[in-house]
Amino acid sequence: MFPIRDTVLRRETPLAIWALIAVNVIVFLIEISLPQHTLEWVFYHFGLVPARYADPYFKSWFGPTADSVWPFITNMFLHGSWMHLIGNMWALWIFGGSVEDRMGHWRFVAFYFICGIAASLTHYVTNLHSTIPALGASGAIAGVMGAYLFMFPTAQVITLIPLGFIPFFVPIPAVLFIGAWFLTQLFAGVYALVAPQFGGGIAWWAHIGGMVAGMLLFQLFRRRTHFNDGIYSH
Repeated sequence: MFPIRDTVLRRETPLAIWALIAVNVIVFLIEISLPQHTLEWVFYHFGLVPARYADPYFKSWFGPTADSVWPFITNMFLHGSWMHLIGNMWALWIFGGSVEDRMGHWRFVAFYFICGIAASLTHYVTNLHSTIPALGASGAIAGVMGAYLFMFPTAQVITLIPLGFIPFFVPIPAVLFIGAWFLTQLFAGVYALVAPQFGGGIAWWAHIGGMVAGMLLFQLFRRRTHFNDGIYSH
């Protein structure tokens, strides 16, 4: 299944979404221009490596910058591959525009960063001794999806479902689409805690932490202007 768009009417141009996508793309283009050893240095110093803070032996490897908190933010702008980047940016485009429309540009940016930091903290707490850099915007985007879930409970996600060579476009309630995604993250996250070797290299708990933060905090960032949340259907 591949989401194509949602059915929420937007009133403003999603400037913050465009800016976030542009920054992520520019950073990735810089990444792929770097030599492999330099790129690894960037991932370890600007990605989130929990052992950097929790393991004294690994911490000593980073030297004077070992206690820097910037990786809890900068990891949100690093991606490991084109597919990683495109998947995250597409999800941000599908769900983020409607949330930004109801929050306003600057409120949305603040909300996005707070959800991303919450995702980073959750990953850190659940993977204290991991020496693998965590990269990607998915934790912050999960927060946006969590807000979307409560802000637009009657919305639908137009989803491409290919059957052989025939594409079918099926409207799926956003509650089911996002709810099912969250349950898969929760199941995989619990399983990764029980059997870390089968975690698959995915920061499941970052997704969970980001989404829970979005669910809990979205009302604080929603604009107080009251208007009907327009939903259209096809």
